[in-house]
Amino acid sequence: MSASTNKKEPKLSAVPKTPRMEGLGRLLLDFILPYRKWLLVIFVSMLIEIGMSLAAPWPLKIIIDNAIGGRRLPAWLSWVPSLGHGGNIMAIAGICAAALVVVTIINGLAGYADNYFSESVAQYFANDLRRRIYHHLQRLSLAYYETHQVGKLLSTMTVDVGILQEFISSTLMSLLVDVLAVIGMFALMIYLRWDFALVSVCLAPLLLLFIVRFKRSVKLATHEMRRDQANMATVIQQGLESIRAVTVFGRQDFEEEQMGKISIETVHAALKARRIKSFISPVFNLTVALATAVVLWRGTHLVVTGIMTIGTLTVFLSYLANFFNPVKDLAKMTVNVAQATVALERIQLILQAEMTVAEKPNAADPGTLQGDIVFDHVNFGYAPGALVLKDIDLSIRHGQHIGICGPTGSGKSTMAGLIPRLYDPLSGRILIDGVDVRDLTLDGLRREIGFVLQDTMLFFGTIRDNIAYGRPDASDREIMEAAKLAMADDFIGKLPRGYQTIIGERGINLSGGEKQRIGVARAVIRNAPILILDEPTASLDTEAEKLVSEALQGLMASRTVITITHRLNTIRNSDTIFVIYDGKVAEEGTHASLLAREGIYAQLFRIQGASAGMQPSGEIAG
Repeated sequence: MSASTNKKEPKLSAVPKTPRMEGLGRLLLDFILPYRKWLLVIFVSMLIEIGMSLAAPWPLKIIIDNAIGGRRLPAWLSWVPSLGHGGNIMAIAGICAAALVVVTIINGLAGYADNYFSESVAQYFANDLRRRIYHHLQRLSLAYYETHQVGKLLSTMTVDVGILQEFISSTLMSLLVDVLAVIGMFALMIYLRWDFALVSVCLAPLLLLFIVRFKRSVKLATHEMRRDQANMATVIQQGLESIRAVTVFGRQDFEEEQMGKISIETVHAALKARRIKSFISPVFNLTVALATAVVLWRGTHLVVTGIMTIGTLTVFLSYLANFFNPVKDLAKMTVNVAQATVALERIQLILQAEMTVAEKPNAADPGTLQGDIVFDHVNFGYAPGALVLKDIDLSIRHGQHIGICGPTGSGKSTMAGLIPRLYDPLSGRILIDGVDVRDLTLDGLRREIGFVLQDTMLFFGTIRDNIAYGRPDASDREIMEAAKLAMADDFIGKLPRGYQTIIGERGINLSGGEKQRIGVARAVIRNAPILILDEPTASLDTEAEKLVSEALQGLMASRTVITITHRLNTIRNSDTIFVIYDGKVAEEGTHASLLAREGIYAQLFRIQGASAGMQPSGEIAG
């Protein structure tokens, strides 16, 4: 075994190596803080926008009061030589018009910076979060996928991350800035007319109480809506993945009905959430109307009596109209916060899922393995108290060809899955070349094991890429040699573009035998010292089985081979056959010795032999 090396995770841009789970806020900060410099730019831009919004009504006030009304200019404008205290009307109007343009330009530039950098942070945040979730999902035990639907996981990675992306781009910084905007407007309103400002303050607590009561209802409705959306994604995914079976059995109407039911449930949940959200605008519009009516009524009297100028009333009404906008935005943000909280909770459920196949910090790369395998009193179960494997104790020497058989559900495939650590035993050890597999890096361990499974999963792409999937750096020559050894080169050569032929998703345009031979070629190119064959011919017809079996003979030379099968004739030449029954090794021996024992193996063989027309020797009866 080579010197110990530490396995490194793929470097994720600006993402903490292990998200801390002290709370939803902590999770959000872990991903957003790497962009704090951009957040500072956004914050400053928003402050400038607030300043320009506060300054915008003042040119109009000066024109109304000082240019048209003939009042003296404010002291802060006395520095302009051409105006003095009695400057002409058009000069004042010109200064105010120019100021309005400047304010608008500055506001526009700040708004551009705000929008651009907000969207940049949101996009990179979503990218980092998607990569972290996918990174975590790729390293979870297969036991996790026994209890979680892929459609719901996909919905979380797309919809929930999208909700958080929208929250970052449009809500996160606005929460703080809107608070500052309210404070700034209120200060100016106090400066202009303190008694009118108190009218606004008196109404604000009522609105805040409404927001607090509103938040819980929104969150509950959002939870229900996201649950239905995830269920709909699952139904659609399953229906499309199983489209061949759906078509063959003529179940299109049934699948459409299932989709229709969950779709209408999603509609009802979304409308319920929208109904709750729709209360915001009427409540706030009524509040603004009441405050405006009071100010307008009282302000008119003050203007008529000469206590207040028209310009001051105009500016105050402008501030009053805008004063409640940030408060209204805060209420709408409550909806966004509720949605983001639900999304964060769903994401956190994935990120907190335990990697039951965890890698030790000091795990060693195994180098090149020989292939000696020992199951040392191994117990395993998918759920506590329900063991699938019970006290499995056996040894396999490197270079041996081992057969594992038994009734359906006896635990055969689970045994094979423990060797590359697709699962970990509840107790006991699995040793390879005398080293506990838990002391080895996952990548290094799985690099030394080749697989041919019952249903070879092919990916959308070229045949060349599918063969090289387990070893992407393989040369074209190596790929062709592997295909020849797997007896796949002949049928590949007859395809329109040979090895560059695009095959459909899941290999849908290849026969079962052709897919399996590509699977064999994939195992050949990996050139691993340990080979696991899990029902490699179970779903094939007799002719395809013969071709695949011949291909496997070339692959099995000089390797430790473990064949899991219910077709006993495929393992009759194995060095040792283990019979698994009720999670235990019930029998062990060669084909001949197990037949002579007249136990479980002999019974299974007679049943299969009778159905296939075989004699006990394995020959076809004439």
